[in-house]
Amino acid sequence: MVGGDGMVHLGVNALAGTQVPLGIIPAGTGNDAARGLNLDPRDPGTAVEHFLKACQGVPRILDLGRIERPGQEPRWFLGALSAGFDALVNERANGWRWPRGRLRYNLAILRELITLKALDYSLVVDGVPRELAATLISVANGTSIGGGMLITPEARYDDGQLDLFVISPVPRRTFVRIFPSVYSGRHTEHPVLLIERATEVSLASPGLVG
Repeated sequence: MVGGDGMVHLGVNALAGTQVPLGIIPAGTGNDAARGLNLDPRDPGTAVEHFLKACQGVPRILDLGRIERPGQEPRWFLGALSAGFDALVNERANGWRWPRGRLRYNLAILRELITLKALDYSLVVDGVPRELAATLISVANGTSIGGGMLITPEARYDDGQLDLFVISPVPRRTFVRIFPSVYSGRHTEHPVLLIERATEVSLASPGLVG
């Protein structure tokens, strides 16, 4: 599979549950799924060699997130399901053809900061309901989104768990102050952030996701 996270999503949904291995040759804008597998987007040749070696041996088995929505077929994801500010940033970045890579996401973030606001969410985390307001929510089984933002640096593709990432309502200046540390993973101790492990998360927000 040659491309970015969008192509990986298509491949995952085509091959989930089969015995056909998925090889990822990172060539997209974000390449977060590849990064979580330690594949360097700047070195596609090594990614090809890695896949060929895996085919000759025993391919690695990965966890997938399963998305279930009323009246729709289940979908799978390898990486993160986002709802809130980050989803809006991703939508805007995907609508631009230039620039490529991380800069595109950074510019989209600056654009979305103009209308930054918290949303109301209804969550059920491993059977326990909660109501909260949040600026950003992601349910991840990978480490990063948006071209290398390490939102859940301890997440693993094969630990049987999801990582729930939540940013509480914050002023723009606080968000801007936290943001640079996301690329190094140093943001995890900030008091406005919540990261917790779960196996099942139900998520709803009026006008955004139901």
